[in-house]
Amino acid sequence: MKTPFVAIVGRPNVGKSTLFNRIIRQRKAIVDEQPGITRDRLYSTTTWRGIKFTLVDTGGYLPQSKSEIEREIKLQVDEAINEADKILFVLDGQTMVTDLDLRIRKILLKSNKNTIAVINKIDSREKELFSKDFYQLGFNDIIGVSALTGRNIGDLLDIIVKDFEKNDKTVFSDDKEYIKIAVVGKPNVGKSSFINAIIGEEKLIVTEIPGTTIDSIDLTFRKDNKNYKIIDTAGIRKKRKIQEKIEYYSSLRTIKSIEQADVVIIMIDARDGLQAQDIKIVEMCEKAGKGMILVFNKWDLIKKDEKTFIRYEKETKEKLKSKNYIPMISSSALTGKRTFKVIELCESVYNEGRKKIDTPVFNNFLAEIIKQKHPSSFKGKRISIKYGCQTGILPPEFELFTNDPRGIKSDYIRYIENNLREKFGFTGFPVKLYFKKKSRIKYG
Repeated sequence: MKTPFVAIVGRPNVGKSTLFNRIIRQRKAIVDEQPGITRDRLYSTTTWRGIKFTLVDTGGYLPQSKSEIEREIKLQVDEAINEADKILFVLDGQTMVTDLDLRIRKILLKSNKNTIAVINKIDSREKELFSKDFYQLGFNDIIGVSALTGRNIGDLLDIIVKDFEKNDKTVFSDDKEYIKIAVVGKPNVGKSSFINAIIGEEKLIVTEIPGTTIDSIDLTFRKDNKNYKIIDTAGIRKKRKIQEKIEYYSSLRTIKSIEQADVVIIMIDARDGLQAQDIKIVEMCEKAGKGMILVFNKWDLIKKDEKTFIRYEKETKEKLKSKNYIPMISSSALTGKRTFKVIELCESVYNEGRKKIDTPVFNNFLAEIIKQKHPSSFKGKRISIKYGCQTGILPPEFELFTNDPRGIKSDYIRYIENNLREKFGFTGFPVKLYFKKKSRIKYG
């Protein structure tokens, strides 16, 4: 089931970032009185009434601006409108409808997307008597909220999810028909050429001009009695050298491809090696809980000896630091060398992410590593981990019960994860560890 995408759109300084923070229940977007402060697109997956959706926060919309920075923000918002399943059109309830609001309205109506008009800064019942201007915008759903105080946010969330399907799939569901693979990376690293080598025909336009893969295209194929669905993306936009150095490392299309995948191939130009932008893609995948493979493409274009790949691995692991659980492979889409080895590695990572550890086996493992190293005390209290169990796959998820979750420090979490990987593998997948307080049961 695909996760629905909801985009927040509106002119500058109407409270979009405050609304984003309120809905995801954490302070993630920068909030400032200066218009246009949200420049990089922010996104976060959240849940309401058991329904998961991804919320996208965009910059202030200025459709006809001549400023370089504002044109770049417009491109982000245009993409958000095109890719979103539902749009929140945020307006300022303390002002009248402006000409800019009307221009945005025209664009949204033309898009034919399901749009909710969200009148922000309505912090009292008295202010709910909206100006008739807001009702004349032509949207079926209109609601007054206060993103700052949280007023009517629950009602807004009910409207957002009313057309979305509830995810009732159990964590150990075996109904996967395809191993779904996303191919992501900076423009011009050879993604389309790689897929053409796999599929064996020119289904995608291949050219040396970055960004020529206009749409995400899902292609299916069968290998060794297994079905695969492979997704090509338009490439993650390279950082653009404009005056204020705004970073556009993620496109909504790429985010959606990652969200839909089981395993993500992060394709890197071997001539460049792992760059900061690639690490950000890794972080996106890790956050989404996806399996990963690093593929150094265009291997035929570099000078090498028998130790070249070993050096690449070592340098890459040093850059990745704690994320060194990701397998790496070199390939050449042009010559076809090791392209199917990449697919075999995808299957291997996929199987690692589906591993299930029986609860008694996991608790025996847990007892052994705790015996070797106890958690540090917290506020003078001895911290103990009582037991745990696996609660999910793709990615592997574990719940561990302790007398005080606050006392489990990051270095001890890494200690558990490192031992877990050493014992059970999970190569290529982030491991999610959740610590919960063990409740006391009183009798009598």
